[in-house]
Order: sequence, then structure tokens, then C-alpha cells
Amino acid sequence: MFYLYNIATSYVAIMLAAAIIPAVFLLVYVYKKDKADKEPLHVIFELIIRGIFAALLAMFLESIAEWVLPRFVDPKDPYYFVFFAFLGVAAIEEGCKLFFLYRRTWYDPNFNYSFDGIVYAVTVSLGFAAFENIGYVFQYGLGNAAVRALTAIPGHMSFAVFMGYFYGRARKEFDRRRTVILSRILLFMSYIVSVLLHGFYDSCAMAGTDDAMKIFIAFIVVMFIVAFAMIRHESKYDRPV
Repeated sequence: MFYLYNIATSYVAIMLAAAIIPAVFLLVYVYKKDKADKEPLHVIFELIIRGIFAALLAMFLESIAEWVLPRFVDPKDPYYFVFFAFLGVAAIEEGCKLFFLYRRTWYDPNFNYSFDGIVYAVTVSLGFAAFENIGYVFQYGLGNAAVRALTAIPGHMSFAVFMGYFYGRARKEFDRRRTVILSRILLFMSYIVSVLLHGFYDSCAMAGTDDAMKIFIAFIVVMFIVAFAMIRHESKYDRPV
């Protein structure tokens, strides 16, 4: 019995590690790039937890979307998956992330540099992605973990980099008070850009054709390159908000 218990716990530990380590690796990378004024670890931890809350909320809302969307778009429509990718997944998931991101950080005094927006958004998003990934890995196995480590996890991080880029600038304009309208526009951009990227990502992944897969691979390669370039650039030229 003890032998079986050891096997079971080892299996669970391996699966959890496979699901979580890619997100941890990317989070550490982004955190180390925050050189001007490191964020307190308790803030990072709280944002990870809020990323998990965002994932739970998104699961609930997506279940509603699966019921509501077919009442407006015929599921037999060959492009139904596009509507579902953008409205039933991307809009919900990125909205949940931004909701918890905004609630925790917008008025936080630690939010004092533009790059903080990227750090915060990536932290919430990777908390979301790690929690989501646990379910996928236990359901589909280690092979799925390897694929998602190269696609979905850096994908969520990349969506967050774009969200955080605009989010940081929105906060900077908000502090100026005279440009509150611009701040709201930038805040909306942080949402809509991440939704467009996420929706296109999911649309290609859901299409199930060879051409869509080629587009998907090209898209994620370019997006990952741009996202990492943005991280390096924003870290190097970080400025107070």
C-alpha cells in the first residue's frame, strides 16, 4: 500500500511540475527584467492568486457562453469557431484577467514605473495559465504539457505583455489627471489588443486545417519574438509613471 502511495504521489508531483514549471520560468524571467524598482514579492503572490481567481471566473462565464452563443450564431456555420474563439474564449479570459489586474494594482503605490504594468499583467496571466494548464495536463498527459509549454503558456504571457504595455501607459496618463480620457482609451486598448491576439490564436488552433496550422505557427513565432523584444525594450527604457 505504501509503495502504491509513493507511486501516486510521485505521479501527481510530476504532472504538477510539468504544468507549472513553464509558467514559473517565464514569470521569473519577466520579474528579473524589472530592474528599476522591484515589485514586492507579496504583490506578485497576490497577483498569482488573482490569476487563479480569473481562471475560475472565466470557466464559469465560458460555460454560459457555450449555452448563449448558439442562440445567436448557428453552430453549423463553418465560421462558428471564430465567433466562439473571440467572444466565447478570448473576450472572457482577457476580461477576467484585466478585471483582477485592475482591482489589485491600479491604485497600488508600488505601481510607480511603466514596466510594472507588464510585470503585473504577466503575473496575473501566468497564474491563470498555470492553473488552466494543470487541468489540461492531468486530462491529456505529459505530451500535452510539452506542447502547451511551447504554445499556450508563452501565448498567455505574450497576450499579457501587450495588455501590460498599454496598461502601464494608461496608469501614467491617469496620474497626470489632465489626460484621463487618454488613460481610459489606453486602458481599453490594453483589453482589446489582448483579445484580438488571443482570439486569432484560438481561431487558428480551432480551425483544424493544415493551412490554419501553418498560419498558427507563423503567428506564434512572430508574436513571441515581438513580446520578448517588448520586454527587453520596456525594461531598458523604464520610466516612472
